[in-house]
This record gives sequence, C-alpha cells and structure tokens, in this order.
Amino acid sequence: MSNMMDRKIAERLAALRAERGWSLEELAARCDVSRASLSRLENGEVSPTAHVLGKLCAAYGLPMSRLMQMVEDEFKPLVYRGLQRTWADLETGFFRRTVSPPAQGLMAEVIECELDPGARIEYEGSPRPGLEHHLVMLAGQLHITVEGKAYVLNVGDCLRYRLSGPSSFEAPADKGAIYHLFIV
Repeated sequence: MSNMMDRKIAERLAALRAERGWSLEELAARCDVSRASLSRLENGEVSPTAHVLGKLCAAYGLPMSRLMQMVEDEFKPLVYRGLQRTWADLETGFFRRTVSPPAQGLMAEVIECELDPGARIEYEGSPRPGLEHHLVMLAGQLHITVEGKAYVLNVGDCLRYRLSGPSSFEAPADKGAIYHLFIV
C-alpha cells in the first residue's frame, strides 16, 4: 500500500462493513465490486481507486469526503495548506486535496480536485440523494455529466447541483482540470 492514508482508508472500510454486520459477499452485491477486490482493499494489499471508493461510499450512504473525514484527525479551525490531506488515484489521474474537511457542527466542506489531461472518473450514484454540490473551475476545462445532463466548464465557471444519480468528470486530452468542489 502506498501511504498512511491508504492504510487508514483500508481500516475504515473494514470497520464500516463490520459495523453493519455485512459479509464480503453482501457488500460485493451492494456495490458491484468483486469479493476478492474488497478483501484486498480491506487488507491493505491494494490502493483504492476513485471509482471503487465511489461505489463503496454509495453502498454505505456516505459522501467520499465523509469517508475521508473518518480517517482524518480531529477538527481544527485553521487548516494550513501544507497539512491538508491529499489522496491520489494514479491509475485514473485523479488527485484530491481536502481543503476544508467535514467536521462536527459545520455543514459544508471543500475539496480541491485535479484531473490529468484525458482523465475520466465516474460515479454510479450519490452517496446521499440530493447532496448539494458547488463546483468552481480554477484551471483547465472540465466536461461533467450530472444525471444525464452534460456541461463544459472553463476557468471561473460555477456549476451548482443536487446530486441523486450518476455523474462523470472528464478533462480534455490536451489540458487537465483543477476545481474546487463545495459539498453541503
């Protein structure tokens, strides 16, 4: 496993399944990820991809950011950039930085996302129906589809939506995309 964050994610995924009393087979059926892959993830033998984490979070009814919060340290009012948690899915070219992590008593969180040129990530559904997103483009261009409706975002554009179904994010082959995602 590549880093401490991946190990913490693996431990938290195992704990979430145990808390619900689900077998690996039951979780596999709920999230459409093979039992063998789930076992390797929970045992820390492989790093999770954004796609698989999205499926697992949907099965558990959690936004991915909440899962990340579960593996992060206590709430602190000031989050210095150098101390912000990062996670990368090198297989798909997706990088995320938790700029403002979810915390007890706060409604919103902010995530900085970066897609390499030509990178694409897909989520089959929302971890919580009606989850409010505000996506602000910082650099590059992003092709995003939210529940079948396609958008092209350029620097400075803001897309606001409530997520209930599938979504996909894709950077053009000639440029990447950097954006902030505000989740409420």
